[in-house]
Amino acid sequence: MINKTAVYVLWVREMKRFWRAKSRIVGALAMPLFFLAFLGLGFRRMSIPGVDGEVGYIRFLVPGIIGMSILFSSTFGGLSVLWDREFGFLKEIMVAPVSRVSIVLGRIAGGATTALIQAVLILGISHIMGFKIINLSSIFLAILFMILIAITFLGLGLIFASKMRDMQGFSIVMNFVIFPLFFLSGALYPLENFPSWLRFISKLDPLTYGVDGLRAALIGVSSFSIFSNFIFMVIFSSVMILLGAYFFEKSESV
Repeated sequence: MINKTAVYVLWVREMKRFWRAKSRIVGALAMPLFFLAFLGLGFRRMSIPGVDGEVGYIRFLVPGIIGMSILFSSTFGGLSVLWDREFGFLKEIMVAPVSRVSIVLGRIAGGATTALIQAVLILGISHIMGFKIINLSSIFLAILFMILIAITFLGLGLIFASKMRDMQGFSIVMNFVIFPLFFLSGALYPLENFPSWLRFISKLDPLTYGVDGLRAALIGVSSFSIFSNFIFMVIFSSVMILLGAYFFEKSESV
């Protein structure tokens, strides 16, 4: 049974940790903004194969960079589990009279909120660089895709964190997972530019549908229909929550 109070308390704890760590906010925004500055502005006057000239590369790139930001922020959210285990907090909440599913949902809610804040900040800053959305109402649909991306990869990070004990090892393993997911998603270039065998593999990547859904919502351009992207993201996020809860249930607090 889900304990709403436990979910809320864990969400508040994550929010406090996020706002108190100003360097964390700056660090989370730095790499996406560097990508936007050096790739978006650097290639804005060039003809990119597969990118409509009327869309422009900066508009094509921004949804991909937002997806990248959420991907990195969410998957490394699993580090908080290892950090809590290291300092004993995880043991305290594991013996509390609440279900572990409530603990998982609280962590996912907190991680998804912080990832969403970062994504919205990047979206706002991108307007300074020339990014334009098709209409204001599309922001709400884009936020929905941001949340689904965050939930999906928070679940993935939780799966790995539940099976590991070493924080450094977690970071190394997640880098091997994150970068293939990022480059296969079409965040930096159109999926149509991939060879057929690589395009098939990219369709197994949840971030592919998240980024494509963001493009459909924000600029009206996508490789798949926005409905297909939404359905796939709902499936991926649901599966990752269930797997994350299962592995967390089986994990040890010490």
